[in-house]
Amino acid sequence: MAIQLSDHFTYRKLFRFTLPSVIMMIFTSVYGVVDGFFVSNFVGKTPFTAVNFIMPFLMILGALGFMIGTGGSALVSKTLGEGDEKKARELFSMFVYVSLLGGIVFSVIGISVLRPVAALLGAEGELLDNCVIYGRIILIALPAFILQYEFQSFFVTAEKPHLGLAVTVAAGVINMVLDALLCAVFPMGLAGAAIATALSQCVGGFFPLIYFLFFAETGKLRLTRTVFKLSPLIKACANGSSELLSTVSMSLVGMLYNAQLMKFAGEDGVAAYGVLMYVNMIFLAIFIGYSVGTAPVIGYNYGAERTDELHSIFVKSLKVISCTSVIMVAAGLIFAYPLSGIFVGYDRELFEMTLRGFRIYSFAFLFSGMAIFGSSFFTALNNGLISAVISFMRTLIFQVAAVIIFPLIWELDGIWASVVAAEFMAFSLTVFFLVKKRGSYRY
Repeated sequence: MAIQLSDHFTYRKLFRFTLPSVIMMIFTSVYGVVDGFFVSNFVGKTPFTAVNFIMPFLMILGALGFMIGTGGSALVSKTLGEGDEKKARELFSMFVYVSLLGGIVFSVIGISVLRPVAALLGAEGELLDNCVIYGRIILIALPAFILQYEFQSFFVTAEKPHLGLAVTVAAGVINMVLDALLCAVFPMGLAGAAIATALSQCVGGFFPLIYFLFFAETGKLRLTRTVFKLSPLIKACANGSSELLSTVSMSLVGMLYNAQLMKFAGEDGVAAYGVLMYVNMIFLAIFIGYSVGTAPVIGYNYGAERTDELHSIFVKSLKVISCTSVIMVAAGLIFAYPLSGIFVGYDRELFEMTLRGFRIYSFAFLFSGMAIFGSSFFTALNNGLISAVISFMRTLIFQVAAVIIFPLIWELDGIWASVVAAEFMAFSLTVFFLVKKRGSYRY
């Protein structure tokens, strides 16, 4: 029996409803991880460094999908909770069309400025050439990448999380198979890895577009004729600005981390950081997926003024996030050795550096889940300001301050520890806002 946004959510039902979103996010994160594995082991250390070096810039351009996906789905789910399905479909359609057009524009801009941006960030020689090869191929598929992230939120709002999961799994499997073929069997090098990722993103972005155009006639959401309305678009963008800020800030911070690592450890430091980022993406994907899965439910109950159900979901979510955080720290410490070996076991010095960083970095997972959920929670309540403050402080201010100050004291270890400190400060800020606003929203 299908789960609806209007249902009462027990733990069992909450897990069933959010699990597809969690797996979706994990599979989406796996794209970069698979690329990294094949590039590192079959192409070389410098191309592997290039992938991690240019990725923050590519993520900034793709952040449009996060912003409109989360902000737009919150507005659409609230509209559904108010009982206006026609308006919800029109808003949904407008958001998708705007994202597709924006993706095309950003793709063209990104390709044209890629080389000077990579050079400005410090890439030169072979590293610069590899950044350009990988980045330009990925940017061709940018419109699909933006739609892919947007539809991950809208599939849940449309009460079709399992279909969204199927699309993401299919895209992930295609990426893995093509990576193996184009990097290992037919050695196309770094270009092969980029082509594999780009094609998988096209599956993840354009298949949902076809589905909502032609096969979603009986669902709550489908693509229809609509008119451009600036006011709801601005509201969705403002509401989703926390996700935009989070992605952009994380990318900017990633560039800063790369610069600091080049200073203290050279290309090996960037490569080690890349391994930590792959594991970080998968671990945080669990928190992000859960938050994406619960957001439409929270938005619906807020719009319908069902405060008892809103309180129930909030309390259950705090318990789920807390337990998962402890498990993740333990998993990070236990699997630090084998995971480091999988990516960089061929280089003993790089392996030792990655392992030590991994063991310090793992403690950040104890605090990161609460900040991620808190930001998403306020987005779902259509309070984009608080959500943006949490994301902005977590992913930019706290991180920048820590990564600049800590290495002055502990050098390379300070870079790894700076993430833990930044996540703890974001955790504290999130708890402050959750306590402060509890009376206003009655959760």
